[in-house]
Amino acid sequence: MPTLGANILQSLNGSINTIWVGRFLGEGAVAATANANTIMFLMFAAVFGFGMAATILIGQSIGRRDIEGARRAFGASIGLVMGAAVVIAALGWIFTPEILKVLATPSSAMPLALAYLRVIFLGLPATMLLVLLGMALRGVGDSITPLWFTVLSVLLDSGLNPVFIRGWFGMPTMGIAGSATATLISAHVAVLGLLAYIYLRDLPIRLRGHELTWLIPSPALIRTIVAKGLPMGAQMLVVSFAALTMTGLVNRYGVDTTAAYGVSMQLWGYIQMPALAVGAAVSSMVAQNIGAGLWDRVDRITRSGLLFSALLTSTMVVAVILFDRPVMAVFLGGGSPALPIARHIQVLASWNFIVFGMTMVLFSAVRANGAVWAPLVMLIIAMYPVRLGFALAFKDSLGADSLWWSFPLGSVATLVMSSLYYRYGGWRKQRLVVPAETPASTAAAPAEAAAAEPIGAQHPVG
Repeated sequence: MPTLGANILQSLNGSINTIWVGRFLGEGAVAATANANTIMFLMFAAVFGFGMAATILIGQSIGRRDIEGARRAFGASIGLVMGAAVVIAALGWIFTPEILKVLATPSSAMPLALAYLRVIFLGLPATMLLVLLGMALRGVGDSITPLWFTVLSVLLDSGLNPVFIRGWFGMPTMGIAGSATATLISAHVAVLGLLAYIYLRDLPIRLRGHELTWLIPSPALIRTIVAKGLPMGAQMLVVSFAALTMTGLVNRYGVDTTAAYGVSMQLWGYIQMPALAVGAAVSSMVAQNIGAGLWDRVDRITRSGLLFSALLTSTMVVAVILFDRPVMAVFLGGGSPALPIARHIQVLASWNFIVFGMTMVLFSAVRANGAVWAPLVMLIIAMYPVRLGFALAFKDSLGADSLWWSFPLGSVATLVMSSLYYRYGGWRKQRLVVPAETPASTAAAPAEAAAAEPIGAQHPVG
């Protein structure tokens, strides 16, 4: 529930910002932010897999009561991911015009997208660090702390958006760049606050003294994180490139269709929130129980995850379809030509997230034991030959509808493949551990850490 709350707040923040942009700057600005947000998802995908790999290592280490192993995995993830985030942010800022041209961004939206995306790139390292800290805390069973700092970030971002867009209270009038500036400021304030809180409360993932050297990970730990992180990052890259291709196809139908697609993605963010929250819970719980050797719980956790994901996502789909018109009118205005297009998209494509949510639960369970290549192959098949193949094959006969129907078709294909792999695949036979720094510490660390720092008693899992 705290993870779901954080997801709701993050999606609400994006929706509020889109409302400010749409109402103050028009459909072209909404189209610009839709293109920019797709690119940022790609940037996150490039480094997110390493954070996921470290989170799984942290969860399994906590299950074994190996606190040192959890901290070394955390330090390594920070060192690897933040180094990559800084490089990607710099390259992204430089090559923003070329990236937008590849996407076939409408000419009317190009200047807005350029101004918005360049500022967003500047905030990428802070935003990525905030995500990593939240993932690590959930890996040790603390989902409450990330929620509170998400609240802080959302309040700042949504509150500062109109201030910088319109130049209120003596601030400069920055237009769409003001929306990105609000995001940049809120990310930095939230991540600095969370870091301070972690050290003031002496939370399990804090690094002190010689532990700070773990920010430069050992070669063995780099190999472990990269071996698992690259396929997981590649999974997000597969989704991202498919989304970029889809955005390029949508852009060819004009600004109104692009704006409608952007608003639809805002609503889809809410629909998929329960699935992502349940998947995060399943991943942490399965990793901790695998680490503790309690395999009988793994199938029970997964079954419960499938049930709750299906029920919660179905409720969200029904609610969105029933009330989509008044909600979308908030973004675009009641007379916008993009409104009927957006409503049509919702009717055709929204239900695919029920299937998507169940797939995420199965993927979360198998990845918690380091099984990362099979989900990658499944996503490649579902996104390209199935989803994009259908969209391109039927674009002449179905027009834009071929794009919207391709979403549920790809999701059904992924669910079928993931169900078969969960039932018959060999993912249970794998073993994932944090490589020890020295042979001596390998045997001593778990017992000494458990005696010195009874993490299970201080921070209940849940």
